[in-house]
Amino acid sequence: MKKQNTFAAYILIGIGIYFLLRELRIPIITDFYSWPTLLIIIGLAILIYSYSAKDYQHLFSGTIVLGIGIHFHGLNHYAFWIDHWAVYILIIGIAFFIRYLRTKQGLLPSVILVVISLMMIFSLQLPAWFSWIYVVFDYLDSFWPIILIGVGLYLLKKKR
Repeated sequence: MKKQNTFAAYILIGIGIYFLLRELRIPIITDFYSWPTLLIIIGLAILIYSYSAKDYQHLFSGTIVLGIGIHFHGLNHYAFWIDHWAVYILIIGIAFFIRYLRTKQGLLPSVILVVISLMMIFSLQLPAWFSWIYVVFDYLDSFWPIILIGVGLYLLKKKR
Protein backbone atom coordinates (compact mmCIF):
# COMPACT_ATOMS: atom_id res chain seq x y z
CA MET A 1 0.00 0.00 0.00
CA LYS A 2 2.82 2.38 0.80
CA LYS A 3 4.48 2.02 -2.63
CA GLN A 4 1.22 2.79 -4.43
CA ASN A 5 1.00 6.29 -2.97
CA THR A 6 4.64 7.31 -3.21
CA PHE A 7 4.42 8.52 -6.82
CA ALA A 8 1.38 10.67 -6.04
CA ALA A 9 3.19 11.95 -2.94
CA TYR A 10 6.24 13.01 -4.97
CA ILE A 11 4.01 14.80 -7.50
CA LEU A 12 2.05 16.59 -4.78
CA ILE A 13 5.20 17.63 -2.91
CA GLY A 14 6.82 18.94 -6.10
CA ILE A 15 3.77 20.88 -7.25
CA GLY A 16 3.21 22.17 -3.72
CA ILE A 17 6.78 23.49 -3.56
CA TYR A 18 6.32 25.05 -7.02
CA PHE A 19 3.20 26.98 -6.00
CA LEU A 20 4.64 27.92 -2.58
CA LEU A 21 7.72 29.41 -4.21
CA ARG A 22 5.48 31.17 -6.70
CA GLU A 23 3.49 32.74 -3.85
CA LEU A 24 6.67 33.78 -2.01
CA ARG A 25 7.90 35.55 -5.20
CA ILE A 26 11.59 34.97 -4.54
CA PRO A 27 13.35 37.06 -7.22
CA ILE A 28 16.13 34.60 -7.96
CA ILE A 29 13.76 31.86 -9.14
CA THR A 30 11.17 33.88 -11.07
CA ASP A 31 12.36 32.26 -14.31
CA PHE A 32 10.92 28.98 -13.07
CA TYR A 33 7.31 30.24 -12.86
CA SER A 34 6.31 28.57 -16.12
CA TRP A 35 4.73 25.40 -17.50
CA PRO A 36 8.09 23.78 -18.40
CA THR A 37 8.84 23.78 -14.68
CA LEU A 38 5.79 21.59 -14.13
CA LEU A 39 7.18 19.15 -16.71
CA ILE A 40 10.51 19.19 -14.88
CA ILE A 41 8.73 18.48 -11.58
CA ILE A 42 6.74 15.60 -13.08
CA GLY A 43 9.87 14.14 -14.72
CA LEU A 44 11.82 14.38 -11.47
CA ALA A 45 8.93 12.77 -9.57
CA ILE A 46 8.88 9.86 -12.02
CA LEU A 47 12.65 9.42 -11.73
CA ILE A 48 12.67 9.66 -7.93
CA TYR A 49 9.81 7.18 -7.72
CA SER A 50 11.52 4.82 -10.13
CA TYR A 51 14.77 4.82 -8.16
CA SER A 52 13.19 4.68 -4.71
CA ALA A 53 10.75 1.88 -5.59
CA LYS A 54 13.38 0.05 -7.64
CA ASP A 55 10.83 0.04 -10.47
CA TYR A 56 13.17 0.91 -13.32
CA GLN A 57 10.65 0.60 -16.13
CA HIS A 58 9.69 4.26 -15.61
CA LEU A 59 13.22 5.63 -16.03
CA PHE A 60 12.71 6.08 -19.77
CA SER A 61 9.49 8.09 -19.52
CA GLY A 62 10.75 10.13 -16.57
CA THR A 63 13.90 11.09 -18.44
CA ILE A 64 11.90 12.11 -21.52
CA VAL A 65 9.48 14.29 -19.54
CA LEU A 66 12.37 15.86 -17.60
CA GLY A 67 14.38 16.42 -20.79
CA ILE A 68 11.49 18.04 -22.64
CA GLY A 69 10.79 20.27 -19.64
CA ILE A 70 14.44 21.35 -19.47
CA HIS A 71 14.52 21.91 -23.23
CA PHE A 72 11.41 24.12 -23.26
CA HIS A 73 12.67 26.02 -20.21
CA GLY A 74 15.96 26.62 -21.99
CA LEU A 75 14.19 27.80 -25.14
CA ASN A 76 12.10 30.27 -23.15
CA HIS A 77 14.86 31.73 -21.01
CA TYR A 78 18.29 31.35 -22.61
CA ALA A 79 19.35 32.93 -25.89
CA PHE A 80 22.15 30.39 -26.40
CA TRP A 81 19.82 27.36 -26.18
CA ILE A 82 19.80 25.22 -29.33
CA ASP A 83 16.41 25.17 -31.07
CA HIS A 84 16.85 22.19 -33.38
CA TRP A 85 14.64 19.17 -34.03
CA ALA A 86 17.50 16.79 -33.27
CA VAL A 87 17.42 17.84 -29.61
CA TYR A 88 14.33 15.62 -29.20
CA ILE A 89 16.26 12.66 -30.62
CA LEU A 90 19.08 13.50 -28.20
CA ILE A 91 16.61 13.44 -25.28
CA ILE A 92 15.33 10.03 -26.35
CA GLY A 93 18.92 8.75 -26.69
CA ILE A 94 19.74 9.99 -23.20
CA ALA A 95 16.57 8.32 -21.90
CA PHE A 96 17.68 5.00 -23.40
CA PHE A 97 21.09 5.45 -21.75
CA ILE A 98 19.60 6.26 -18.32
CA ARG A 99 17.45 3.13 -18.59
CA TYR A 100 20.51 1.14 -19.70
CA LEU A 101 22.40 2.11 -16.53
CA ARG A 102 19.89 0.17 -14.40
CA THR A 103 18.41 -2.48 -16.70
CA LYS A 104 21.34 -3.16 -19.06
CA GLN A 105 18.95 -2.81 -22.02
CA GLY A 106 19.04 -0.12 -24.68
CA LEU A 107 22.71 0.77 -25.07
CA LEU A 108 22.77 0.35 -28.86
CA PRO A 109 19.69 2.54 -29.52
CA SER A 110 21.14 5.08 -27.10
CA VAL A 111 24.45 5.32 -28.90
CA ILE A 112 22.82 5.42 -32.34
CA LEU A 113 20.33 8.15 -31.39
CA VAL A 114 22.89 10.30 -29.59
CA VAL A 115 25.36 10.08 -32.49
CA ILE A 116 22.68 10.88 -35.08
CA SER A 117 21.34 13.80 -33.06
CA LEU A 118 24.77 15.29 -32.42
CA MET A 119 25.63 14.87 -36.09
CA MET A 120 22.43 16.70 -37.07
CA ILE A 121 22.80 19.45 -34.48
CA PHE A 122 26.40 20.30 -35.31
CA SER A 123 26.42 19.75 -39.05
CA LEU A 124 26.30 22.92 -41.07
CA GLN A 125 25.07 21.28 -44.23
CA LEU A 126 23.70 17.80 -44.63
CA PRO A 127 24.56 15.63 -47.60
CA ALA A 128 21.98 15.71 -50.43
CA TRP A 129 20.89 12.13 -49.75
CA PHE A 130 19.85 13.22 -46.23
CA SER A 131 17.47 15.98 -47.35
CA TRP A 132 14.45 13.69 -46.96
CA ILE A 133 14.79 13.97 -43.21
CA TYR A 134 13.67 17.61 -43.29
CA VAL A 135 10.48 16.62 -45.12
CA VAL A 136 9.77 13.95 -42.50
CA PHE A 137 10.31 16.37 -39.64
CA ASP A 138 8.10 19.01 -41.30
CA TYR A 139 5.28 16.45 -41.23
CA LEU A 140 6.14 15.45 -37.67
CA ASP A 141 6.08 19.11 -36.66
CA SER A 142 2.50 19.38 -37.93
CA PHE A 143 1.14 16.02 -36.83
CA TRP A 144 3.04 15.23 -33.62
CA PRO A 145 -0.17 14.82 -31.55
CA ILE A 146 -1.08 11.85 -33.77
CA ILE A 147 2.25 10.26 -32.83
CA LEU A 148 1.45 10.73 -29.12
CA ILE A 149 -1.96 9.12 -29.63
CA GLY A 150 -0.36 6.24 -31.53
CA VAL A 151 2.28 5.61 -28.87
CA GLY A 152 -0.41 5.73 -26.17
CA LEU A 153 -2.58 3.23 -28.03
CA TYR A 154 0.44 0.98 -28.59
CA LEU A 155 1.27 1.04 -24.88
CA LEU A 156 -2.32 0.20 -23.97
CA LYS A 157 -2.40 -2.69 -26.43
CA LYS A 158 1.04 -3.93 -25.34
CA LYS A 159 -0.07 -4.24 -21.72
CA ARG A 160 -2.75 -6.80 -22.58
